[in-house]
This record gives sequence, structure tokens and C-alpha cells, in this order.
Amino acid sequence: MKCVKADPPDGGYGWVVVTSAFLVMGLTAAVLKTFGLFFLEIQNHFGVLTSTTSWITSTTIAIFHLAAPVASALSVRFSHRAVIMIGGLLTASGMVLASLDLSLPWMYLSIGIVQGTGIAFSWIPANSMVSHYFHRWRPIAYAITSSGECVFAIMFSPFFQWLINTYTWQGALLIIGGLQLNLCVCGALMRPLKAPVQIQVLQTKDYLEASQANLAVPKRRVIFQWSLLGRPELSLYIVYAALAAAGFFIPPLFLVPFTYSLGMEQFWAASVLSVLALADLAGRLICGIMANMRLLRNLQLLTMVVTLLGVVLLLLPVGQSYSALLVFSLLYGFLFGCVVAIHITSIVDIVGLEGFDSGLGLFMLFRSTGGFIGPPTAGWLVDQTDNYGSAFYLSGLCLLSSGVFVVLVDRIIQRNKDAGQRYPLQVTSDPEIQPNGGKQDLVNNKECRL
Repeated sequence: MKCVKADPPDGGYGWVVVTSAFLVMGLTAAVLKTFGLFFLEIQNHFGVLTSTTSWITSTTIAIFHLAAPVASALSVRFSHRAVIMIGGLLTASGMVLASLDLSLPWMYLSIGIVQGTGIAFSWIPANSMVSHYFHRWRPIAYAITSSGECVFAIMFSPFFQWLINTYTWQGALLIIGGLQLNLCVCGALMRPLKAPVQIQVLQTKDYLEASQANLAVPKRRVIFQWSLLGRPELSLYIVYAALAAAGFFIPPLFLVPFTYSLGMEQFWAASVLSVLALADLAGRLICGIMANMRLLRNLQLLTMVVTLLGVVLLLLPVGQSYSALLVFSLLYGFLFGCVVAIHITSIVDIVGLEGFDSGLGLFMLFRSTGGFIGPPTAGWLVDQTDNYGSAFYLSGLCLLSSGVFVVLVDRIIQRNKDAGQRYPLQVTSDPEIQPNGGKQDLVNNKECRL
């Protein structure tokens, strides 16, 4: 008997999972990303301030992140497939309820809470499934998955504008809700990994005694590892996530109103979003390929692109013509895509694959503070200064600040590797809890086979 490390399959049905997750990204994140097209329509309809209207998107982002640990725990307790299908029903229901146009608080409830929860229940398990199916090709697999947001955003920008002009914004929301029901189909395609038949190898007398003592203790199902917060590198990465989220969600919300303030027509503004999404797609794929080549560590690459993204957003308000705005939007979209392509997969570098589900849930949970505060703060600045450029200045500063914490995380990880330190992961003999369905060696965290 000997211990051998079992890696994810790295292909096969995994590419069906990638395709399904690609569609999930498009029907959730892409819709949220292009919601800026509805911003002025809703604001003018209810006759409220910019900051008041921005709470719709802000609430959606906050609930999306706050529900992430719940989605992770439910995925482990039941299955990723079931949670995604429930998320599809909630997401579509939120849009349909919002189309009733009852009141602004009703918009906070329907789009903010109901759809935000649905997005979390779809988005979190889909990303987790891709990570569990791939190891060697994980960066490029995730880059392809996340590119679904960009591909759909390219199509959705002119399509949503046409829907608004043809059926009003209420009718457009109803149609979008119908499209999002396809998330249930995507969830049905998420087949769980089959667990191989394995036994646990007992190497020494001491290990045998320890194992017997361990087996004598009743096993408690662990569906979420809150103890990961005790790792300083993850805590610092969460600070990065909160600051970056404050900067991430401001530009998509205010880019369309900014173009309107420059006197551009509606379809010109929508074309800016399409160009941005195209550059975003290129950034995700190119950065995913670079990460797969391992020329740089993921965290080193992330530091570079998030810093450049902050600089571009600080300069974006300088563009007062369509051509200048197009150039800055291309740069912003490309660098944003680079960040998104690697900042989720970097969680595996920090907590390992066994802790990825819980690590992603914690990452999204605390990231919600930035997503919740960022857009309303930017809206308040716009109301005070009567200048949409102030929103982009805030976004750029948040992203530049977040890069500092990525540097700190990378240094801690490298220092621990140099010192030969190893953080023990919480494992269990229950095959349903393990990501690959196998029992694990408590010493080397390797699967044991005959």
C-alpha cells in the first residue's frame, strides 16, 4: 500500500462544466454589469437623486456577496447542481417582480435582495465546480468561464437598449427574467465528481494509534471552515477584496451616465459598453493564458494589473470626446478582465483546493462591504460635485490602495514557503465533504490507495 496524490480530472466532462459555468456568468454577472443602461430610466421614472437610485445596484451587490457563504455551505451540504438551479429560480423571480414597478423600495427588495441571492446561489457553485474539475489547466479553464460575462455583455448592451426603447424598462426586465430561467438548465449540467474507491493507509504505529483515537471520536460534518479567517494571508486578501470591490462596481454603473453628460446619444453609449466588454474578454483570456504559463506568480501578476487599472480609472475622466473615452474604456476593460481572470483562482494559492469553497465564501462575504459602500458613495460625490468624473477618481484610488494588500499577501506566502511552514487543513473521513470525494491522509493531505 502507498499514498498517491489524486488530482482533478483536468478535462473530459470538465469542459461541459466549463461551458455551463460560462453561461452562468453571462446570465448573472453580465446582466448586473450592464444594468447601468437602466440607471437613468429608473432615476427619471421615480424622480430621485443619483445616490438614491444607486442603492438598487448596491443592494444587489451586497446581497450577492453576503449570501456567498450560505451558497458555499449549501453546495457542500447538498450539491452544487441543486444550489445553482435554486439560484436560477430566484434570479428570474427577482427580475419579474421588479418589472411590476410598484415602488422604489420594491426595486430594492426584488432586484436587490431576491435577485442578489439568486446570483450568489448560481455564481458561487459554478466557480467552485470549475476549480474542482481542473488543476493543471485551472487558470485557463477559469478564464474561459469568466469570459462568459464579457461575451454576454457585448451582446446584452445593444440588446437591452433595444428592449428598453421598444418595451420600456419594465418590459425589458420581464424579458430578461425569462432569459435567466436558463440558469436552471445550466445547473442541471453540473454533474458531481465521482468518488473513487479508496482506503486510508496507516504508515506507522504512532499513526495507527492516532487514527484509532480519531475514529473513536464521533465525526462532525464540516460544511464551512470559518477557521480560515485565522490565516493572516487570507485576512489581508479579504481587505484587498473589499477595496477592489468598491472600485470594481463604480465604473459600469456610471460610465453610461458619464457618456450622456458629454452629449452622446444612447446607442453610442451602449457601444462603449460593448467595446469595454470586448476588451474585458481579451484581458481574461490573455491573462488566463499567462497565468497558465506560470511566468509570474498569480499574486505578482495580480498586483501589476490592479495597479494599472487604478491608474487608468484616475485618467478616464480626462477623455471628453468619444475617441478618447473609447481608448480609456478599452484599457479599463482589458485590465479589468486581467484582474478577474486571476483574483479568484489566487484563493487556491492561499488556502488550497480543500479550503477553496469556504475561502471563496469568506472572500465574497467581506468583499460585500466594498460593493455595498462604493456605488452610493460615488453617487453622493456626483450629487455634491455635479461631475461624474469624481466617481472614477474614487474608483481609481480604491484599486490603487488594494494593490498594496496583494503585495503583503504574496510576501507572507513566500516567507512561509521559504521557512517550510505548512498550515494543516481541516479534513474529515466523510467522502461527501471532500472536494474529490476521497478520504485523506491527515499528515500529507494525500489520498491513499492500494
